[in-house]
Amino acid sequence: MTDEPCLFCKIVAGDIPSDVVHEDDVILAFNDISPVAPVHQLIIPRRHIASAADLSEEDAALLGRMFAVAADLARAAGLASPGYRIVTNVGPDGGQSVAHLHLHLLGGRAMTWPPG
Repeated sequence: MTDEPCLFCKIVAGDIPSDVVHEDDVILAFNDISPVAPVHQLIIPRRHIASAADLSEEDAALLGRMFAVAADLARAAGLASPGYRIVTNVGPDGGQSVAHLHLHLLGGRAMTWPPG
């Protein structure tokens, strides 16, 4: 195990550049570097939380803020009417590749189900 900050903590710190679409004192959102949809943005808390599995009741306001930011970004991208998807992956079998809680905002095309 390493004490080195995770990739997203480095982005929050400004050590790694990102294409920021929203930032406030709690949340940072940026375009995904490897998009899988025409709109693919990541919404992350500035505070390190490894995954949704690590959330507690005390994180309710943070999670609400993350979803509110996602909804604002979806409206700004023109996705509200046709629809969009918000996803979080948990653990390796869930497809989580960065151990920092994040929401994927996906839109701009029809989404299929099941997702894969």
